[in-house]
Order: sequence, then C-alpha cells, then structure tokens
Amino acid sequence: MRSSSGSRITSRSRGSSGRGPTGLATRIGTAVVWLVVAADLLLVLWIIVTSLRGGPDILQHAFGLPAAPKTDNYATALDEGGFAQAAVNSVLTAGLSSVVAVVLAAPCAYALARRRSRTSSALTTTFAMGLGVPGQVLVVPLFVGLSRVNLTDSDLGLGLVYVGLAMPFTVFLLTGFFSSIPGALEEAAVLDGAGPVRTFVQVILPVARGGLITAFLLQFIAAWNETLFALVLTNSQDQLTLPVALSSFVAAQQFNGLDYGTMFAGVCIILAPMIALFSWMGSRIIQGMTVGIGK
Repeated sequence: MRSSSGSRITSRSRGSSGRGPTGLATRIGTAVVWLVVAADLLLVLWIIVTSLRGGPDILQHAFGLPAAPKTDNYATALDEGGFAQAAVNSVLTAGLSSVVAVVLAAPCAYALARRRSRTSSALTTTFAMGLGVPGQVLVVPLFVGLSRVNLTDSDLGLGLVYVGLAMPFTVFLLTGFFSSIPGALEEAAVLDGAGPVRTFVQVILPVARGGLITAFLLQFIAAWNETLFALVLTNSQDQLTLPVALSSFVAAQQFNGLDYGTMFAGVCIILAPMIALFSWMGSRIIQGMTVGIGK
C-alpha cells in the first residue's frame, strides 16, 4: 500500500512539474526555435526562387514566383560574374588550408592533452586566448608581412593566413578530443613495442577521427565564408574567392543597373555547398563541438 501511494505521489509530482513554469518555458523555447528555423528555411527558399527571376520582375514584385524560370542567371554569374574561377579558388584555398590546419594542430593538441605541466597549461591558455583576438587588428600587419615576401594577391598567401587564423580554435577543439581518449590505449601500444610517433599515427588518430573531421569541417566553413582578408589580400580577377567575387560583381553592376537575378544566382552558388554540407554532416559537427569543447 505504501509503495503504491508513494508511486502515485511521485507520478502526480512529475505531472505537475511538467505543467509548471519549467515545462511552459520549455515549450515556449521550442516554439521560438522552430520559428527561427522556419524563417531561415523561408529565406533560403526565397533566395532560390528569386535567382530564377528576371531583374525587372524582381523590382516590380520582390516576392513572387517566376513566370518562366531563368536558368541563364546562373550561366551569366559563372561566366560574366567570374564565379566559376572564384569557386575553384574557394575550393582550393578553403580545402587545402583546412587540411594543413588540422595536420599541424593535431600533434600540438595531442602533446598539450597528454603533458600535464605548467608549461602545457600555459600554452593551452595561450591558444584559448587567441580565440578572442579580433581579425580586424591583424589585417594591416598581415598585409605588410605578406607584401614583403610577395605573397599578396595570391591564393597561397591567403591560405597561409587561414591556417594561422584556424590554429587557436582547432588546437583548443582537438585538445578536448585527445583528453577524452583513455590512456590505456597508449599503454597497450607501448607494450606492443610502438614508439610515440607510431602510437599517435596508428592508434590515437583513428580513435580521434570524429574530432579531426569536425575540426576540418569547421575550418572549411570559416574559410569558405571569409570575406575580410580575401578582400584585402587579393585583387586580381583570377585570384578572387566567391564572397569577394560577389562583392565585386555588385560593385561593377552599380554603374549599369544591378542585375538582381544574377546576383541572387551568385548567392545560391555560395550557399549551395554550405547547405549540402550541413544537411549531410550537421549532426556530426554539433556532436563534435559538444564533445571537444566540453572536455
């Protein structure tokens, strides 16, 4: 009898708590999140639909469906807007800089995660402090330094800048992943006769594959969308990345009348890889950030 009455009291308390302020706040928060998601999806849908409309039609009716879809807007953006070459530059710059950043950050993060000393703690704190440095204060020093070694207006120089900018966050993220790996794996590798380098390459890296993929994806997204350094450090048409190509196209069209359909087509070219990437790897990115930063 006592157990049944106790269970009734517990169930009543749980039910009442679900209808209390906490449950109401949860429902309101969920509703707000879904409203934001719906607004974002509608915005993306509007951009896609507008990219298939003509300029005069867009000026007359900002919201509407195209009478006849103009796929020529994408051809114009790729040819006249220079988005084709810019897309190649963005893929090469973002992809290679992301790979180099992860390759350099992985052994550094592993050493910081395994060496428990004041020096390693100070270095970890230094990398964490690097996250708070605004990129704007680095523009002039980087431009002067790259100009002295003839690396301005070069995808190589821009890629090196992206690698440097990625190191604080990438090292900080991967340090959390390596800290979560049990030390028993390394002890077993040592008993099998493996040295430090072999242990790191053949044992640790496969286990931390999820963290490495997450670090690569986050850096690729940041480099793909970066505009400030690409705008300052590149000026030739064959060296521009996609965000800068879009900015240059809009600036050039100001004198002849802006072709909004082609402009929105360029925006879709920039957004398409990011939407596909988040649709495919979104859960892995979120899980990786939670595990890596939470350690």
